[in-house]
Amino acid sequence: MIASTPSPDHLRLLVKVARMYHERGLRQPEIAALLNMSQPRVSRLLKEAADRNVVRTVVVSPDGVHSELEDALVQQYGLRDAVVVDAEGAGTDVIPALAAATATYLDATLKGGDTIGISSWSATLLESVNVMRAKATPVAEEVVQIVGGSGSPEVQLHATRLTSRLAELTGARPVFAPSAALVGSRELRDLLSKEPTVAQVMQTWSRLTLALVGIGTLEPSPLLRRSGNAITLEDQRQLQELGAVGDVCTRYFDAEGRAVEADFDDRIIGITPDQLRAVDRRIGVAGGASKLAAIRGAARGGWINILITDVDVARALLNRG
Repeated sequence: MIASTPSPDHLRLLVKVARMYHERGLRQPEIAALLNMSQPRVSRLLKEAADRNVVRTVVVSPDGVHSELEDALVQQYGLRDAVVVDAEGAGTDVIPALAAATATYLDATLKGGDTIGISSWSATLLESVNVMRAKATPVAEEVVQIVGGSGSPEVQLHATRLTSRLAELTGARPVFAPSAALVGSRELRDLLSKEPTVAQVMQTWSRLTLALVGIGTLEPSPLLRRSGNAITLEDQRQLQELGAVGDVCTRYFDAEGRAVEADFDDRIIGITPDQLRAVDRRIGVAGGASKLAAIRGAARGGWINILITDVDVARALLNRG
């Protein structure tokens, strides 16, 4: 316990030692030699200087680092983590910045043994794996498509590349979902679900440790529309009537994050809401003003627990100017 009323001489010594260490950059042995005292005493004086607020540590965030916004998002939405990046423009203009942040985040947090689920039709996630560095040692067991990855031939390669490239980078085995995300009927969905290759993929969804997903709006992305897996205009109108604002893996939700039951739900071949929420780390990557309501709903509803987004969306989520 430190003395409550130190003498002026003692305070003067505290300041001297603190300035030598923090301002002049001298090491503790050097300070001890210059002041003719032991190194343990120098160490005690430095600790006392901190205890008495003679020394105060201030962390200054460089430009482009938004740790305060990240902390506020985590607290307000009950997230596990958040990454906020500077991004110029809107809509697809934010993709390069989000992709770079996602690649860096995965590089830093993939440590080994993960079974990664990935949504098939995200341009942002595709760009993320394009800029991600390969790991020197394997950091994942499997990379699994969690929504049907088959589509029209001209864009099929995007879904395939997304899964295969992430598997290659992480040293994992790729697991493809050999069906469309949205099939023609419930009967066809049930039949396909019993096919051994599809059933095997669906079984892996219960052992995912990480899910990497995009967050969509009622308006399908160009990539999803070209794939043939997009919902119809009639479906969009029904979703609007039901109050839907966005989706994760073709599972739609309202502004509060509550699941919305659409007519086409029983035609989806993809991870279920309960299966997704059971995944330990659920990383949602999305930005741009047009996705604000969808991102807010995804965070509120627990569809994601890690958010990577741009600074304008982060401020809007916190209602900050």
